[in-house]
Amino acid sequence: MNLSDQLSLTAQEHLMKPAYVFNGEETDYQTLEGSVTKFASSLKSLGYEKGDHIALVVGNTPHFVIGLYGAMRLGLTVIPINPIYTADEIAYIVNNGDVKGIITLDILMEKFEQMASMIPDVQHYIVGETTRQSQEHESTLQNQSYSFTKLIQDGSLEFERPTLNDDDTAVILYTSGTTGKPKGAMLTHQNLYSNAKDVAEYLDINENDRVIAALPMFHVFCLTVALNAPLVNGSTVLIVPKFSPEAVFKIAKDYESTVFAGVPTMYNYLLQYPKEEEKDFSRIRLCISGGASMPVALLEQFERHFDVQISEGYGLSEASPVTCFNPLDRPRKAGSIGTNIVNVENKVVNEHGEELPTGEVGELVVRGPNVMKGYYKMPEETQATIKDGWLYTGDMARQDEEGYFYIVDRKKDLILVGGYNVYPREVEEVLYSHESITEVAVIGVPDANLGEAVVAFVVSNDDFLTENELLKVCQDKLAKYKIPNEINFLDELPKNTTGKILRRSLRDQLASH
Repeated sequence: MNLSDQLSLTAQEHLMKPAYVFNGEETDYQTLEGSVTKFASSLKSLGYEKGDHIALVVGNTPHFVIGLYGAMRLGLTVIPINPIYTADEIAYIVNNGDVKGIITLDILMEKFEQMASMIPDVQHYIVGETTRQSQEHESTLQNQSYSFTKLIQDGSLEFERPTLNDDDTAVILYTSGTTGKPKGAMLTHQNLYSNAKDVAEYLDINENDRVIAALPMFHVFCLTVALNAPLVNGSTVLIVPKFSPEAVFKIAKDYESTVFAGVPTMYNYLLQYPKEEEKDFSRIRLCISGGASMPVALLEQFERHFDVQISEGYGLSEASPVTCFNPLDRPRKAGSIGTNIVNVENKVVNEHGEELPTGEVGELVVRGPNVMKGYYKMPEETQATIKDGWLYTGDMARQDEEGYFYIVDRKKDLILVGGYNVYPREVEEVLYSHESITEVAVIGVPDANLGEAVVAFVVSNDDFLTENELLKVCQDKLAKYKIPNEINFLDELPKNTTGKILRRSLRDQLASH
């Protein structure tokens, strides 16, 4: 089974039920299914064949849903790209990914016109129309441009589908490239379908759910948890074009949303939103958190304030992405990423790949039908990451006696102070325990005497809070070598588009001083 065929089955069962809502307009499963088929047939008419690569450079819009499922139905490999990437970043992915065509929006075409010479192998631009009027000007790419809407209108429902094999590459997701150039994780039809199905089963996402998709759809967390998993089981996806607390609370109220998925910074923004009368999560039965570790203090404050459970989980692009979630049928453990989801196995190993006893810290490795088949055109990196069928995540973790896993930190974020291990997460949790702190990030910086020193960056809602006051909190709760050498106050922490804190930017800030 694959996502495209599953959509057809879901549509047969839920013909007139809303598949998604966008800008107040509902689109039912029958209409979505027809649009996907007709879009696939038009792509075939343009000369696309099974195995060709097509980029999807759109925001959270119906173009993403139809573009993704339509391309997959024809057997194309889809490469989602962040629309706000720079020309250089987009060009690298397009060229490295051997992209034949680009699905984008009219408001982004000026960018592609300016960078056309950087991506000479792109043959077609399929342009989605937005409600915003694009500037009237003669496009230099007019001869290569096709209307997204017209391709659907002109497509045929008699389209003959190619055979899709489980191990055919469905999507290539380029990782953010924190350690160099982005790597393209090749996810197969089996990878994506199994993870969507298993997540939906584990979290009981069903036909009665209305799931808020406020995370960026080009990111694997949203792709699986807030788009594919709901569509597998006949839920309604509530598309939020761009995250804001106001937009999320409005759609939650208007459509009596039942599920919200977000990263910790989103939960922080929702909690800090000043208009209490608009903060309506009364019908939400489940909040899902991933993308980064959620500070326990934030999790507990949010749950108290909104009277809702947050199930924190764990995943990575290379695993489609989910490997763990806190189960719904047992107590949620604050600070834990939960237990193995259905059909996926996690374990903690030492540097020799040997499983460690309960409670010991090592690298988290993963095995299951969700694990990628490798990095595109990078056999050495693939070999270094997948060993004996296990995906090495690069995250340090431990497991308790009940099978719950805890991420201690990224392997590369570990700070070595005079030979002692300091995990940033541990220091961050202590700083978060102060009631005036809203955001924290801890990094290691070179130190002539100890090898590395601990430095903290905090955002506070109290203008009179001092470094000494926070150091006192640390002294009461941390061993001496774990206490920050300095604490810097910022108005906000630098983040990427998915809300992850950019530690590299913080290091750059320190280096420039």
